[in-house]
Amino acid sequence: MSSFKVLFGTLLGVGNLPKAPGTWGSLVTLPLIYLAFWLSPQFGILILLIGTVLLSLWTSDAAVVKYGEDPAQFVMDEAAGQTLVFIATPFLFSVGPDLFLLLTGFLLFRFFDVKKPLGINKLQDLHGKYGILADDLLAGTYSLLLLEMIVIWIYPLLF
Repeated sequence: MSSFKVLFGTLLGVGNLPKAPGTWGSLVTLPLIYLAFWLSPQFGILILLIGTVLLSLWTSDAAVVKYGEDPAQFVMDEAAGQTLVFIATPFLFSVGPDLFLLLTGFLLFRFFDVKKPLGINKLQDLHGKYGILADDLLAGTYSLLLLEMIVIWIYPLLF
């Protein structure tokens, strides 16, 4: 069961890529986010968010045992944080605008997840599975807020 949890915690091995596993984990999550919205515009992303949060909490202990405290290979927390960014995003099913939203949300999340400003770094002091997940959810929240400001003020000027 432990190796099964590690497999899911690393997003089917994406977290084992040699460079920037968190970035790869976030990037791999983008098509899942878009698919979730396509399948259910009202609830798809919420269901994906709940799923990634629960999977993160369920699998993180096994990853810590295998790799150590807050392991870089564990990227299910990135999947949860990246999903949160798009919880209020209205995709249009148009390539240009939707790629713009996905890329912008991705870049915002990676900025907040890597730099950890505005108290995000303090959440890493929490130990265990909640500490592993909390900083990514706060990074996702800040990214969500900025993305929504972009959708309101800049997006209409571009599309």
